[in-house]
Amino acid sequence: MPLAKIMWVDDEMESLQSQKIFLENKGYEVITFSNGFDAIEYVKENITDVVLLDESMPGITGLETLSKIKEINQQLPVVMITKNETETLMDEAIGSQIADYLLKPVNPNQVLLSLKKIIDNKRLVAEKTTTNYQQQFRELFMALNNNPNYNEWMELYKKLVYWELEMEKSDSPEMQEVLATQKQEANTEFFKFISKNYSKWMHPKTTDAPIMSHNLFQFKVLPHVEKGTATFFILIDNLRYDQWKAIQPIFTENFRILEEETFYSILPTATQYSRNAIFSGLLPIDIEKKFPLEWKNDDEEGGKNLFEEKFFRQQLKKLNKDDLKVSYTKVVHHNDGQQLVNNIHNLLNNDLNIIVYNFVDMLSHARTEMEVLKELAGDEKSYRSVTKSWFEHSALNQALKKISGKKINLIVATDHGTVRVKTPYKVIGDKQTTANLRYKHGRNLHYEAKEVLAFKDPREAGLPVPNVNSSFIFAKEDGYLCYPNNYNHFVNYYKNTFQHGGISLEEMIVPIIKMVSK
Repeated sequence: MPLAKIMWVDDEMESLQSQKIFLENKGYEVITFSNGFDAIEYVKENITDVVLLDESMPGITGLETLSKIKEINQQLPVVMITKNETETLMDEAIGSQIADYLLKPVNPNQVLLSLKKIIDNKRLVAEKTTTNYQQQFRELFMALNNNPNYNEWMELYKKLVYWELEMEKSDSPEMQEVLATQKQEANTEFFKFISKNYSKWMHPKTTDAPIMSHNLFQFKVLPHVEKGTATFFILIDNLRYDQWKAIQPIFTENFRILEEETFYSILPTATQYSRNAIFSGLLPIDIEKKFPLEWKNDDEEGGKNLFEEKFFRQQLKKLNKDDLKVSYTKVVHHNDGQQLVNNIHNLLNNDLNIIVYNFVDMLSHARTEMEVLKELAGDEKSYRSVTKSWFEHSALNQALKKISGKKINLIVATDHGTVRVKTPYKVIGDKQTTANLRYKHGRNLHYEAKEVLAFKDPREAGLPVPNVNSSFIFAKEDGYLCYPNNYNHFVNYYKNTFQHGGISLEEMIVPIIKMVSK
């Protein structure tokens, strides 16, 4: 069985016989033609893996032949071989989606390398990825067991995401399983780390804590804002670090990344807590004290994120930045997105523009409710793919393209991530207990202590006390909290859905990216 079937089209084929024999000795089947017409007819009737195509031939040129071949089979890889080094020809050939471009005279190894790149690329990349990960596995294992601090946890998580994305190139289910297990172990250790350190970070006098939601603006956004240059702070809600990596290539078409960092979302890793903390510059316990009418606990009626702009303007005042010209835009529906596209140019006159884009949150919540989305985003890989597809065609991407040529600063961040839940835990509570799957607060909560992180006094976690004797519990790793009533129904309904509010690397360590126009 030949490695692949190669069709070589060149009007000087006699002088290339030694090259043909070289490829045949390497295991390829090589069919030759001296003109484009015969090659086109052959492709109509026969299966071919790769075409090696001379650009300059009498009768019909290589580019014309290429165009006809692509009409017959769009996916067939074509390698253009030419004496002509003009840039316009290269541009035209690349625009016609050639797989490679070789300059005459070609030597046999050059052709062989090109074929390997096209035919064996996936296999070779997969093998190399697996080998590299095997080498790094021990290093990651050692780092996990070396009592990492909060900065080292961020680096560790970035490495795990890197390998998760690299493993998509590999067809090795065994190695993917090894990585999944390593990620699980990392989340087990991370839960212990957060359990041990979180209340220390919340202490008003602490000097040793990571950048978190409530001081993100002060330390990571406002230092980049300069009068006279528009800064856009875009909060895409519910965006995990791996989802950012999926949409990053679309951003880099028009923007240059200056800093790619992460920060810690506060607990609960849920919109009304983490996002209000970002915009107010306060922990939830302090938001409630300062804005008693605006702050709503989970069990209270009314919208939980209706006052972000008010909170934010108050934060600017506190930091002596209220002389900045600021706009605040929230995109919740499709119409809001279209309005943003139409209005984006007017925002260039401001010093700072806040854009909150709610799509990913809608996707993750809708995904729980809709069977179609369960099919579309059944695991992390497909969730990334859906996110990428959404962003590519989103109003946000359109709006950013419109201003990409202008001198602007762009900061992209999120409020929290999500985790795919697989392990149900039973919790008993009274009627006041909240419905969230990754955290709960209420009086008289009954749970297994080892399955959650509990704060009997919510103030230790920087959280308000909704009712006397209220405590908060947070699910660990991939757990989700269900009540005994109708237990099996809810366990099956929510299993393998993406949820947030609890403690995992995916929910708590989230991206903040600084970019400028290219």
